[in-house]
Amino acid sequence: MLREWRHRRGLSQLDLAIQAEVSARHVSFVETGRTIPSSAMVLRLAEHLSVPLRERNRLLIAAGHAPVIRERPLDDPHLASARDVLVQILRGHEPYPALAVDRRWNLLFANTAIDVFLEGVDASLLQPPVNMMRLGLHPGGFAPRLRNLGQVRAYLLPRLARQVAQTGDPELSVLYEELLSYGPEGDPVSLDPADIALPIRIRHRGAELCFINSVTTFGAAFDVTLEEIAVEAYFPADDDTAHFFRTAAKTPAE
Repeated sequence: MLREWRHRRGLSQLDLAIQAEVSARHVSFVETGRTIPSSAMVLRLAEHLSVPLRERNRLLIAAGHAPVIRERPLDDPHLASARDVLVQILRGHEPYPALAVDRRWNLLFANTAIDVFLEGVDASLLQPPVNMMRLGLHPGGFAPRLRNLGQVRAYLLPRLARQVAQTGDPELSVLYEELLSYGPEGDPVSLDPADIALPIRIRHRGAELCFINSVTTFGAAFDVTLEEIAVEAYFPADDDTAHFFRTAAKTPAE
């Protein structure tokens, strides 16, 4: 398992040994099972390999140690304050859309502006867990309303591929292959490498809206569940989109 993570990060045994300040021989012995590392050593090597918290627990178990990183369900009473913070972040972004997803892009929370992505989608895609990647690229999702679907696919698919490579999650790999099957044949749309944000153009209630979005993760989290949460916040990319949502915010919600 350690060797697999090292290969994913493109490091040699010597590279990892230098970073972790241990001998290359020790790294070799750990990888071949000739020595059993302490739990502290497992965590040390995992830290230098940027192994996700969930997988650090798996490494500890494989080495014969008990997992030390907590993993509690989001509805656990001990995570009540974290849930409150998430809801506060999403509400604070209104009247513009914002949502929170787990490591597999399943929807956890959303604010009241989320209907911009839910209008007219196939009811089967709204059965829990609602996967936002699937919802965005599935023909029955909001993909038909995207004016720049090719650009969105060219941005999201490589991002998901990197996530598959970084985490080794087989379910994400299956999701990636599924989303690939929805795309058109031929060369993908090329993106400008100088762009730091992709505009998302979508038709909604007779208007064409344009967003850019940011993704927030919680690097200080010491719980597996919290580390894997991402908050996606959508910002108006032009004055017409900003005006649309400001006007909608002044009218009673449906």
